[in-house]
Amino acid sequence: MVIKDMNTRQSSTQKAKFKAGSFLFLMPLMIVVALSIIFLFRLFSGDTTKLPSALISKPVPEVTLSGIANLVQNGSVVPGFSSADLKKGQVSLVNMFASWCLECKQEHDVLLKLGKDERIVLFGIDYKDDAEKARLFLNSYGNPYKAVGVDRKGSAAIDWGLYGVPETFIISGKGRILYKKTGPMTEETLQSEIIPEIEKALKATD
Repeated sequence: MVIKDMNTRQSSTQKAKFKAGSFLFLMPLMIVVALSIIFLFRLFSGDTTKLPSALISKPVPEVTLSGIANLVQNGSVVPGFSSADLKKGQVSLVNMFASWCLECKQEHDVLLKLGKDERIVLFGIDYKDDAEKARLFLNSYGNPYKAVGVDRKGSAAIDWGLYGVPETFIISGKGRILYKKTGPMTEETLQSEIIPEIEKALKATD
């Protein structure tokens, strides 16, 4: 009976030590998970339209993008473009969009207005899209772009640090990224953010 009690106590002690050891072993993992949850919460709970871009003040990424097949405007084929087209002395806007993007449709009227501003050149990058659907989208809603490049696999978007379509970049005449707008443009942000940034870009010398 005594031996049985001793064995029981030893077994209980071993179990307690095992639980304590397991807890100590798992504690670092639990801390990492908790910190990850806090980080993700802080990242996504804020205003994603104000996320900073590491590309601000840097040259545009080197890209060469073909145009959307059979996209025609005013009787002429709408071309693709390369980074060299963003370094020709005129302030440019590069807008990343997709036909499947609801917010892209919401901001399209703003783009149509910007496309009429003769002080700037508006370029589009069609992100992970179907050519036929992209063509239908622009033919239906209107094409505000001078040129539209196709980024079928999303490789150019990676170079540009795309967070998610739509996004718009303001480029200096020498091809330097001056401003990034994440999310859809509205009439309000056009007046309060985009136009002031365009005017600053027009005065920039680099």
